[in-house]
Amino acid sequence: METPELGRQARSYSLLLMAMVLALLAGCATQSGLKSSSRSGGYTSRHIVIDSAKRNDVALTAMGLLGTRYRYGGSSPNTGFDCSGLIQYVFENVANAQLPHNTAEIAQVSRPVPRSKLSVGDFVFFNTLNSPYSHMGIYIGDGQFVNAPSTGGHVRIDALSSSYFAKRYEGARTLF
Repeated sequence: METPELGRQARSYSLLLMAMVLALLAGCATQSGLKSSSRSGGYTSRHIVIDSAKRNDVALTAMGLLGTRYRYGGSSPNTGFDCSGLIQYVFENVANAQLPHNTAEIAQVSRPVPRSKLSVGDFVFFNTLNSPYSHMGIYIGDGQFVNAPSTGGHVRIDALSSSYFAKRYEGARTLF
């Protein structure tokens, strides 16, 4: 025979379990901006989609970080940024988007954009280490982008037409 105390505990545990399940489901619902798309070989990637009204905020936030020191693996203004850490920080703060801290993985969750259709807030990718998608920045218009380029450097604006970046340009991608 169940005592009233055991019955209350069982109900409490049931309610707690139900609350945890609902919290997990709510957490999954916050990723509603992710879309699946099939790739060759059966590989599936998820594309993140962000409201295009946030484009200017992305650019302004990135420009607000100009001068922040470069740090390999860095992902905050206090400690410094590498290129993917900069992008990760900006998009998390502006659009609450959880991006990987890896340029090639960011390329996988974004969609290609022709260079002629580049818009503010899009990504530009470069092959700087003899490896595809080894560097990236945030396009801010007029052929310029914000990036965290190298050890000893700082977050800065560069031109797509600069001799260094022009010959290493890999393509553009977007989340918008």
